[in-house]
Amino acid sequence: MTWSPPARDTAASAFLGVLLAVGVPFVVDAPGRILAVAGAVLLLAMTARDLLTRPRLAAGPDGVVVRRLTGRTVLPWPGLRVRVRETRRFGLRGRTLELDTATGPEGDGTLVVLARRDLGADPEAVARALWKLDPTVR
Repeated sequence: MTWSPPARDTAASAFLGVLLAVGVPFVVDAPGRILAVAGAVLLLAMTARDLLTRPRLAAGPDGVVVRRLTGRTVLPWPGLRVRVRETRRFGLRGRTLELDTATGPEGDGTLVVLARRDLGADPEAVARALWKLDPTVR
């Protein structure tokens, strides 16, 4: 099982980033030009991250593999905790998937936090799928 950002979101950010970059010479004032360049760079960087870290999360019989820009992180099933954290900020509710391998008070381990955009699915649904793969994970 794998989860990645939706291809349509990646394509949309690429399109908007290129559109902003092409429009930079047509912006009259310097602050507007700076904002257009910054927006284009951010959107194109998001696109590159989405493409380079595909699939973002993969689960198999040995555990979970998370792809980052710095490489892959393998989290074996034994000792893995999967939780969904819900937060409320500015009247909006957000859910994140937490994958944690810390075992004890010293906190040595790995914590990976993935949002809905990273997964392309609801974090609660991904957590349920992971729990079905290995029922000992909670």
